[in-house]
Parts: sequence; structure tokens; C-alpha cells
Amino acid sequence: MTQLDQHDTPPSVQDVAIIVGGGPGISSSCARLFAENGMRVGIAARNPEKSVLQNLEKTNGVRRYACDATEPAAVELLFQSVVRDLGAPTLVVHNIDGRIPGIFRKGITEADPSMVLETLRNSAFSAYLVGQHAARLMRENRPGPGGTKGTIIFTNASAALKGFPMSAAFAMACHAKSGLAQSMARELMPQGIHVANVPIDAAIGWTQEDGTRAHRLAGTTVDDNMADPDRIAETYLHLHRQHRSTWAFEVVLRPWVEKW
Repeated sequence: MTQLDQHDTPPSVQDVAIIVGGGPGISSSCARLFAENGMRVGIAARNPEKSVLQNLEKTNGVRRYACDATEPAAVELLFQSVVRDLGAPTLVVHNIDGRIPGIFRKGITEADPSMVLETLRNSAFSAYLVGQHAARLMRENRPGPGGTKGTIIFTNASAALKGFPMSAAFAMACHAKSGLAQSMARELMPQGIHVANVPIDAAIGWTQEDGTRAHRLAGTTVDDNMADPDRIAETYLHLHRQHRSTWAFEVVLRPWVEKW
């Protein structure tokens, strides 16, 4: 478990976390850490039957939900189900990359407009829907020990900071998520809701069955040259527990050897 700094806000026994976007990396690390720290945790994915999500249910008591986060009705149903099963959320993590295979490494003259639109829907539009429903519920929360009502965290990427060549669709999506998060932060933080945007400037290497950390495209982690999702989860937990006098909005995470 992560130890609280003495200046952090103590966790509430009523903490309920929902992670939207379920896979073996950041989402799974967050689900495990949040559950280990006494939260009631739900995780949502288009396919909640993934083995990694079933294992989270068995080992950590994490509730699994089916949700296509690009569909307004599906997101509304997700939050209704979480409130019914676990309670009103105090921590919501949107962790959806949004890119589809056909859009990778496509130049501006080659990118299929339908794939660009799908990438925007998967990433930025789903972030809007999740953020909207999280805000609606958190505004009604009773303030916790630190006077706060909840935390909304958006996982982002280095494309939120700079548009790379051959990646126009993802640059659009990541910049849109940054704009969404900033607008929400300015609106909601005075209402007691912490909003954070977390661009991760790295390949993310999660632990494999043999104990190594690896990324499907970048290979095996060597000397911590990839971001560790367990450490990312610790940052998310710290953001949730920050004192409101020093709330961070944008936290950029990158390995010590990353060139930027």
C-alpha cells in the first residue's frame, strides 16, 4: 500500500472509484491499488470478460461493467449501475487511448476521415461523456474530511503537448482531452471537485507472466526506460488525496531516460 504523506487528505471510508477503459496496464494497476487502499472499485470496458479483469474481480473484489464509452446511454447506465452497486463515485479515471489500428502512422493526406472521427469519438468524446456524468454525481456528494467532493483524472499522452508527424488524429484527440480537462477544472474545482490531466510521455510496460515488464510494440523494459503502470497508479492515488490548497492540474509523467 502507498503511505499517505502527513499533509495529504486522509481517505474516506466511503471512497468509490470507477475506472473507464479496462486493460492490463494503467487500469488494472489503478484497480488493484485503489482496492488495496480500501476503496470500492468498479472497472468498465467494452469487453468486461477479459481475463485480466476477471482476475481483478477474483483477487481484489473489483466489479466489472460492460460499457461502450462512446455511447451516451451506455455511459449513463454505467454510472447508474455503479451508484446502485457501490455508491456515488468519489474518484473517476478515464483511461482510454482511442486509436484504432488503421489510423497508426498515417500522414495527413492518407488518414481515412472515418477513422479520424472514430478516434475522436473513442478518446475525446468518451472523456466528455465520462466527465459529464462524474461531475453530475460528484456535485451532490457530501464533502469529505478535506472539504472535497471527488476527483476526476484523465489519462493523456505526449500528443497532448505536441502534435507529432503522421499522427494528426491522435494529436487532435489528445489536445481535445486537455482542453476538456482544463475547462472542467476551472468550472469544478471551485465546487470542490479536483480535475487532473495526466499526459504520459512514454511507452507503458506492464508486468508479464514471466515477471518482466514489456510493451507490445516497444519490447521489454530495460533499466526503467518505460513507464511502470503501478507507479502511475500511485500518482493517481496521490492526486486524489492531495490537499485542496495545492491541487495539481497537469502532471506530466515520463521515465528518467525519455528524450523530450
